[in-house]
Amino acid sequence: MRALHCNPSIHSERLGTSGQLAEVPQPHHYPLFKLALVGFRSFMDFLKCLHVKARSEVYPSSEIHRFPVPDDKVDWAVQWADYKPVDYTAPSLLRRPPWADPPHSDERELDTLLKFNQLDDGVDRTSHIISYNVVNGFPRNPCGRTGMRGRGLLGRWGPNHAADPIVTRWKRKAGKPVIHNHCGKPILQFVAIRRRDNEEWAIPGGMIDPGEKVSVTLKREFGEEALNSLELPEAERQQMKALIDSLFQAGELVYRGYVDDPRNTDNAWIETVAMNFHDEAGDSVGKLNLQAGDDAGAVKWMDIDKRQRLYASHAEMLHQVTKMRDAHW
Repeated sequence: MRALHCNPSIHSERLGTSGQLAEVPQPHHYPLFKLALVGFRSFMDFLKCLHVKARSEVYPSSEIHRFPVPDDKVDWAVQWADYKPVDYTAPSLLRRPPWADPPHSDERELDTLLKFNQLDDGVDRTSHIISYNVVNGFPRNPCGRTGMRGRGLLGRWGPNHAADPIVTRWKRKAGKPVIHNHCGKPILQFVAIRRRDNEEWAIPGGMIDPGEKVSVTLKREFGEEALNSLELPEAERQQMKALIDSLFQAGELVYRGYVDDPRNTDNAWIETVAMNFHDEAGDSVGKLNLQAGDDAGAVKWMDIDKRQRLYASHAEMLHQVTKMRDAHW
């Protein structure tokens, strides 16, 4: 795998990767993928990192065990003749749902070859990270080995694009922001959902449909997961839509890139665009009636704190938001 390097001439919206990250101790230089988060349109320092949750022992919603990948073998540049990843694609994908790529074990089985690293008949197969390699007809995860080949639960070969709306407000008591006792900074809260599939708390979000703008996905996913918009009467749905449109007018880019997601495989992975929609006065978001829907088992306002255990790379994204807002972490 090729290292990603900071190029000062690149615009700040061209970003790197994220995940539940473990710093690689010096002087080692494996594996070489980089993290870049954006705050106030500027680069943070780059870090050398490993994806961790993408190498979880048991694959989600299955009893399939990954081939174990130690830290020093994640990088594709490290030769490993004994690497034998488990081949797994969820049975639901083999039934060829309309939102997923066709199943195949060899590119010659396809009627039309998939066009990687470009727009492919409305499907965005480009990466936010890098122009990824395609080996024997299959895209290769740019952040290294995962112990599993195939698509797992993911619909697309290569990058599967998602959007994560981070809706925040200041925690208040008697109308005033609550200040943390130790750091002396105000406490942020965000709208959190509890996922039905693994009971973990997360930022509401979901996959971008082919041809859909990120802004549309952000609003749709927040409405479906945090406000149960699909079950609301038409009049309430329209009222809720107007409030969301108002709140989502001014979002700030938090992150764009790779997500260290347990669903990732050697050939399919999640990338996201995370935006922060902040209600400074607390009088806009408060009008929204939080109600779990779609893939969410529960929804609530949650204090942002480094001790919170969250799904995938969501803690790292929230950490960046606290830096952007000069809030407690």
